[in-house]
Amino acid sequence: MHLTPRRIVTAAAALLLTTLTACSSLTGVVSPASARNDAAPAGAKRAVGPVDCKVAKCVALTFDGGPSKPTPALLDVLKRENVPATFFLQGKGHTDTYPDTVRRMADEGHEIANHTWSHENLTELTPDEIRAEIEPVQHDIEKATGRTPTLMRPPGGATDDDVSKVMKELGLAQILWSVTAKDYQTTDTALIKKRVLDQTRRDGIILLHERYAGTIPAVPDLITELHHRGYTFVTVTQLLAPAHPEPGKVYRP
Repeated sequence: MHLTPRRIVTAAAALLLTTLTACSSLTGVVSPASARNDAAPAGAKRAVGPVDCKVAKCVALTFDGGPSKPTPALLDVLKRENVPATFFLQGKGHTDTYPDTVRRMADEGHEIANHTWSHENLTELTPDEIRAEIEPVQHDIEKATGRTPTLMRPPGGATDDDVSKVMKELGLAQILWSVTAKDYQTTDTALIKKRVLDQTRRDGIILLHERYAGTIPAVPDLITELHHRGYTFVTVTQLLAPAHPEPGKVYRP
């Protein structure tokens, strides 16, 4: 996600609005814990993945706006630390430019999701315009990996019931976040680490952007410290298991 000063202000405003309104214009906002509990009534046998986040203290590490030139360096860190991440990929200048990096993400076990073609505010678009933001990225990812994403993240967290209706038609669940370092505003690695560590709680979804200079250097220490605090890293889909992300719904801790 490339942000000019004007777009930084817009993105920050959208994030603030989302936080303050708590998605008041939305129906169907679900927390990871609620999704897990609804999928597995008390006493029922639950089919979960490699980690049971009802027992483990889970957190999901997510990255927006790639792939980009620095992404392989991040993948090297994640491979060394044996940590899975969820990547919300942007289209124009990204999935169409770095298909080998997209393929490597999939090959190394990361979850790949959609972050639109050109990072437009989806709530300001018509249904056809929303589809035009989503479908080319789906195509690029499928071409690179053989699989089509089932998750997306609306730019700036801006969504509403009209957007949700289109996402349901396209088979995509919407994933927001609970932790942001606002790394698009700073190159201060120490500040990025502090912001993440101060905000992270159980079932948290951490939002970072690997294309900004201060972010990748922060990741090894974040992983070490969060492991020290007892957290287990999972993908977003693993965080919700045994629930399956439902198209059109919005998930947020």
